[in-house]
Formats: sequence, structure tokens, C-alpha cells
Amino acid sequence: MEKKKNDELVERDVDEIVEEAISEHRSVKDILIEMKDNSELMIDLAYSALLTNSEEIAEEVRQLEERMDELQYEIETMLLLSARNIEDAADLAGILHVALSSENIADAADDITDIVRRGVGDHPIYKSMLRETEEKVVRMRVKENSELIGKTLGELQVSKKIGCYIRAIRRKKRWICRPGKNSKIMEGDILIVNGSKTSIDSLRELCSGSKSEKEKKKNKE
Repeated sequence: MEKKKNDELVERDVDEIVEEAISEHRSVKDILIEMKDNSELMIDLAYSALLTNSEEIAEEVRQLEERMDELQYEIETMLLLSARNIEDAADLAGILHVALSSENIADAADDITDIVRRGVGDHPIYKSMLRETEEKVVRMRVKENSELIGKTLGELQVSKKIGCYIRAIRRKKRWICRPGKNSKIMEGDILIVNGSKTSIDSLRELCSGSKSEKEKKKNKE
């Protein structure tokens, strides 16, 4: 497991990871907050992937775990650079312990989704558990023609008007956990959504931009 993680970090130069954190003026506190939010989201999504047998949500957990590896390296490097003497090192060790605990939670969440990735969904006990779950958890991409682009969740009122709930937004390699009413939808965003099949289909249509295209054609006619 550790070797695999190290190989993945080699793919993206570790100096690049640290330079990015410094260029963005990210503090140790910023990184810790992102690690906390990501680890909480991972546990939430891991159980959702398990209960709905969703491979795509299991994949989101895997990507979150890779992001957590990068954050772990960022914070370790920044703490090492901050330590000027033995006393500093002793004080910073507590912060490092918190970061390691978040990383352990992330690893546990990734382990939970392993059962989904291995395709154990045919087991009778697992099937009976899935039948009891009516809500679905899916991911969907916001495409260029979507009418959602540039609007906030407060403006869209997705849960009230459509009946589903946006649990997280992935924007490139960052996640917006527990998005609020002021969170804006951008082109290319990946939405993590739960709800009934009907409500999810409605939101997927809005994300795809197909509804806007249909309305344009209708107006031309």
C-alpha cells in the first residue's frame, strides 16, 4: 500500500506539490482544514458507495485519497521548514499527529470502497442490503451548455425544486465539501448528488445542457 502511494507521488513531482502550496500562500491551518473536510467527505461517500454499490462514487473516494496523500506531503514539508530548533519540532509534532490521523481516516474510507471496486455486489447478503436503499448517489459533470453555470446553489434551490441534494463539488483536483447557498456552479464541475432516480435524471439533464438546447430549438421553430 505504502509503495503504491509513493509511486503515485513520484508521478507528480513532490517539489511541484510544495511550490504550489507556497505560491497559493497556503498555511498549515489551510491544509489541515482541507484534510479534515476531505476525510469527513470520504467516510460519507465510502458508505454511500458501499450501500448503493456505486463504482463511480468509489472512484471519487480513490481520487480523494490521492489528494490526501498530496496534502500529507505538503504539511510534512511545511512543518519541517518551520522547525528552527528542538523545541519547535516538539511543538509541531502534535500538528503532524493530527494530519496523520486524518490520513488514516482517508485510508480507512478507501478500504471500505475496495469491496465495491472488487465487484462483490453479487453476494446475496449484499444484494439484500442494496434493495433496502432507495436513494442513489451519483456523480455528474456540468457541461458547457448547462444553464447551471454561474449560478449559486441558493439561486438554483436544487433540493426544493428538483428533489435531490448536492453533497460535494469537485473542481479540478479540489473538492468543495458541504457546499452552501453561496457556492457557485462552474463549467466542468463534478457534482456528487444523492436523491431518487427521477430527481437525479432531472438534474443530469440540466447539467448536460440538453434542456437548454431543446428550448433554443423550440424557440427557433
